[in-house]
Amino acid sequence: MSRAVPERKRTWRTGTAPGIFPVLGHGIALYRQPLAFLNSLPAYGDLVEIRLGPQRAWMVCHPELTHEVLMDPHTFDKGGPLYDRLGKLMGDGLVTCRQPTHRDKRRLLQPAFRPSHVAEYTDLVTEEAAEVCRAWPVGQDVAVTEAMMALTTRVTSRVLLSDSLDERTTAEVRDCLGAVVRGLFVRTVVPIDALFRLPTPTNRRYRRALSRLHEIIDRAIAERRRGADRDDVLGTLLKAARGDASTAADGEGSTTAVTDQEVHDHLITLLLTGVETLALALTSAFSLLARHPEAERRLHAELDSVLPEGRRPTREDLPHLVYTRCVVSETLRHSSPGWLFTRVATKETELAGCRLPKGATVLYSPHLLHHDPSSFPDPERFDPDRWLPGRPTAEERRAMMPFSAGNRKCLGDEFAMVEATLALATIAGRRRLRHLPGYVDRKPRPGITMGPRSLVMTCAPRSRMPSAVSLAHRATAAPCTSDSRTAGDHVVDDA
Repeated sequence: MSRAVPERKRTWRTGTAPGIFPVLGHGIALYRQPLAFLNSLPAYGDLVEIRLGPQRAWMVCHPELTHEVLMDPHTFDKGGPLYDRLGKLMGDGLVTCRQPTHRDKRRLLQPAFRPSHVAEYTDLVTEEAAEVCRAWPVGQDVAVTEAMMALTTRVTSRVLLSDSLDERTTAEVRDCLGAVVRGLFVRTVVPIDALFRLPTPTNRRYRRALSRLHEIIDRAIAERRRGADRDDVLGTLLKAARGDASTAADGEGSTTAVTDQEVHDHLITLLLTGVETLALALTSAFSLLARHPEAERRLHAELDSVLPEGRRPTREDLPHLVYTRCVVSETLRHSSPGWLFTRVATKETELAGCRLPKGATVLYSPHLLHHDPSSFPDPERFDPDRWLPGRPTAEERRAMMPFSAGNRKCLGDEFAMVEATLALATIAGRRRLRHLPGYVDRKPRPGITMGPRSLVMTCAPRSRMPSAVSLAHRATAAPCTSDSRTAGDHVVDDA
């Protein structure tokens, strides 16, 4: 007779990070050397207590514990210093809202970001990416970060607002977003409001950018109300504001009418989350490819085969851009723009054997998880082959979460992957970017997002490979069968 072997309960390690400064806590370390500070924490435990200013907080340093937090949003809800600050910008939008109101908000916006709808944006993305190429003359130095911010701002604003923003306003949105994300970060790691009420140039610049973003969104809404309906996200929101039952998310019933303020909050949320993160990811991809010539050669070989003569990719090409997706996925692992997030305990609870009080701030870091050698061997190495079909291990898939996990996983994860894949394929199929002489890979300045914020590269000639070159990219990626709510499992396969 067989006996079931009882499962051994895992023993977690807990500890406290050293180097706590009075009043500022670990804010100085997080601001000056954020990645070095994060990478030091696993030595003190799987759950490590830190200080954000004078406030206690707990950093999760293990993938399994991170999943425990993210898969229980009723206990670990959106909140903490990051989302408290974001709430002042985004209001009660999809990203910052608490769990009880999340489902209705997500159902309202979900249709615009379903895979079947995302494919319809292909021409929009490649058109804007091709415009970037036309503005980059061969042999000249080009501002890559600025161009990628302009690209993602135009794409996101067209998805949300159709053509409501002219070129000048689009550039203004791009600049305002840059100022806001930098200001939000320091307000998160040192949550002392009195410091940010001081009339310093930095504080005034942050407040001006914040105010201008709200003005731009309000004007776009007002202009649309005076004009014709459009088939975009703003059109969906305005129908819901009028109580139009046709805005039901999936045909299962009517959607609760939204207020005018909620229309504004949703738009500002999607604009902020859809622009800077992807722009920094694309900038990092070009920087990494320039430093890894073999990965660049294989990317170019795939593009020359799938997209002969540098033609723009179509939705039918997406299943064949396998290595291109691998480059995007590995960039999101190696240089994840979203690097630090917070949750708040809605009640007294236990995590890793540690009792957490109600209101406790819990943090997790995709950067920390993506650079854990127990999940990703040689984590500092840029290796797109990690994500070839059939290659990722269960541990790698579970630890890979650039878009979070659980029912609060990023609504636009599918769109982001498609946009990044198409933009990279379009630009790399026509241009080659080289680092300037004397380039040094410096650690990026911290913000709510992380990445190269002022990268300039040289636009070099792009020699094409023979069309007969055959790579593994012609093998269509196997369909993903994992639960899309868990980790970033479909980052490669479903893109």
